[in-house]
Amino acid sequence: MTTRLLAFHFSPSTFHFSPSTFYFLLSTFYFLLSPSLAGQAQWTPPLTPYGKPDLQGTWLNQSATPLERPKEFEGRPRLTDEEVAEFKRRAERLFSVDTDSDFPGGDNFFQALIANPDRYASPTATGSATVMIERTIEHRTSLIMDPADGKMPAMTADGRARFERTPPPTAAGQKRPPAGPEDLSNALRCITYGVPRVGMQNINAAGPMGYYQILQTPDYVTLTLEAIHETRIIPLDGRPHLSQGMRLWSGDSRGRWEGSTLVVDTTNFSPKSNFMGAAEHLHIVERFTRVADDTLQYEVTVDDATTWTRPWTVMIRMNRTQEKLYEYACHEGNYHTMEGILGAARADEAAGK
Repeated sequence: MTTRLLAFHFSPSTFHFSPSTFYFLLSTFYFLLSPSLAGQAQWTPPLTPYGKPDLQGTWLNQSATPLERPKEFEGRPRLTDEEVAEFKRRAERLFSVDTDSDFPGGDNFFQALIANPDRYASPTATGSATVMIERTIEHRTSLIMDPADGKMPAMTADGRARFERTPPPTAAGQKRPPAGPEDLSNALRCITYGVPRVGMQNINAAGPMGYYQILQTPDYVTLTLEAIHETRIIPLDGRPHLSQGMRLWSGDSRGRWEGSTLVVDTTNFSPKSNFMGAAEHLHIVERFTRVADDTLQYEVTVDDATTWTRPWTVMIRMNRTQEKLYEYACHEGNYHTMEGILGAARADEAAGK
């Protein structure tokens, strides 16, 4: 049998789509036809005793892919095989066990591979690269899959102002030193990292997620994050969201199954929440799909018209691990960190900085 590939010439105007919608559909079409996913399309996830896809276990995000597409790869959603191989060689040289490089937090790892210095150095690093987990270098050039340019949409004026007042998760970048704990993020105060954990990829040393543990029952699913050891208990019984007057640090989550995908809808965030400037108007939709025996695909769509000019979507692939979650010893208040940060701010003020 001979297989023919039909070539079509079309543009956004052909179907009367906006350019952003057109290129998102095109990138999705390419993704679905990717040869590397051909086997996954026919893979069937194991089921729980009550007939739902089994997502249980501990999953690890090791992706080195940056949240947003770097300017060096504008217009290119994927690296070539040769580029991936070269980046792996650079990673081995810069961040092997006998390296003297500093710890490359978040997106700094990928940026270091692009820059390819003799040694990676960071003035804000708290340790060496020897303590980092192994990072997986993928072909993708951004975790953001929509918009198709791999960039977060523009912020509204109000959203930008909120973000600049308290840029999560640290005080770095504030235009004034913190006057008290309230000027620091919920993460630094060991209250919560918030929902979702994406968006912090480029500023949090641990990336958007480390270890993620999932437990299931017929009526609930629990999602436990390694950092600050937060556990979300999500009902699956179709109950409505809480009333608008009930506001929570991590929002109010409700789950449902769409085929083999667990969909979690989260609203009712507290005005004191802070996801990159978004708070009480934030609406999050997460999708968990087991696409292979050892791979969990996690997609999250972020929507807040008071913060961004349009919704945006991130996709992360997590790998199954037999390692166990241990307590992350970060108690609310984080006293010694607060003491150090605020003491340094007062010293800077006294020195006239």
